[in-house]
Amino acid sequence: MEEVVIVGAGIAGLATAVALKKVGVQALVLERSEGLRATGAALSLFPNAWRALDALGVSERLTSLYPPFSKGYVTDVKTKAIQEVRYDASKGSGGEQRTVHRKILLEALAEELPPNTIRFSSKLTSIDTLVEQGSSICILALEDGTIIKSKVVIGCDGVHSRIARWLGLSEPVDSGRSAIRGIAVYPQGHGLNHEVQQFVDVSKRGGFIPLNDKEVYWFLACKAPPKGADMGGDPNLLVREVADNLAKDFSPLYLDIVGHSDFSTLTWAPFMFRYPWDVVLGNLTRANFTVAGDAMHPMTPDLGQGGCLALEDAVVLGRHIGSSVSQGGELETRDVGFALERYVRERRWRAAMLIAASYLSGWVQQDGSSWWMKFLRDVVFYKFLLGKAVSATRYDCGKLC
Repeated sequence: MEEVVIVGAGIAGLATAVALKKVGVQALVLERSEGLRATGAALSLFPNAWRALDALGVSERLTSLYPPFSKGYVTDVKTKAIQEVRYDASKGSGGEQRTVHRKILLEALAEELPPNTIRFSSKLTSIDTLVEQGSSICILALEDGTIIKSKVVIGCDGVHSRIARWLGLSEPVDSGRSAIRGIAVYPQGHGLNHEVQQFVDVSKRGGFIPLNDKEVYWFLACKAPPKGADMGGDPNLLVREVADNLAKDFSPLYLDIVGHSDFSTLTWAPFMFRYPWDVVLGNLTRANFTVAGDAMHPMTPDLGQGGCLALEDAVVLGRHIGSSVSQGGELETRDVGFALERYVRERRWRAAMLIAASYLSGWVQQDGSSWWMKFLRDVVFYKFLLGKAVSATRYDCGKLC
């Protein structure tokens, strides 16, 4: 019998395991891959994420590696007009924005866990429940024949979550857009200012952010799947498609960065999201099962909040599940269902609003070239709405006892 089983060793899964450890609950993390996955190369973490990482006790490891950024520039590819965007970062990790390697973040979280917490190559095949002594018990079957009983199961198994499907949540939908991402490496140093640079064109948007003195994270979002996507995201074809077609009118600096890509970091993926009303009205918990991270709220990356929200989820889950620990140090099965309901009430509306805001942000910035779309993007969105959207990143998910 396990106290808690977490399905998926991504950001949400590892962060939740760390949060539970801090409140005195031992978790087992099941991961279907053979090791930690770093798909996506890097991600931006905003103030809400750093507050969560502070609560988890791992922020200092990352802030020493990645400098913050406080401003950026958006260039209209057609008109060459440039707008400055300020992020109003305050001093200290709780108010700054930094872009970090996804793998380094995962490793920092994993190092906080006791040995053997993560069980790799563990593919889930079936889910069931039974009642023992008046309490609901979760039953998980693995591909190797292992049967695991647990008081709680938390699905952190990504966009196509099996736990979410078992709860009855609708499948995520394709936004009609996708992105190519990678990291460029300059062994002698790139010499760039630590600023966000974006380039906006008809139905596509690209950009780059220096990670450190030698590495630059870059991305390109577009409507049609790029050439090479149907071949499993062949890195040679992806880079050629970006340089020769999708971004051929972008700045020479952007094309140079793409040309310096480390092919092992290149990925292509469609933008998937769950309808906000499905998060508001759907079953996010049942029979001591719940979901977190992309399993609960898959969203487009236009506001950079997918990973940030997953870290928030972990802290909130840890706080509520920790309230169900008895004086003897055991998780009270009868109480944990109420703890999960409180967690869902706290997260449901925030997740739904950020899904909607992220989708609208991407639509405004990328979808169309008519005069009114340009007005909506350049005047309404960048000058007024973006600031309100960024204010949502100052959210504080609280502390762990």
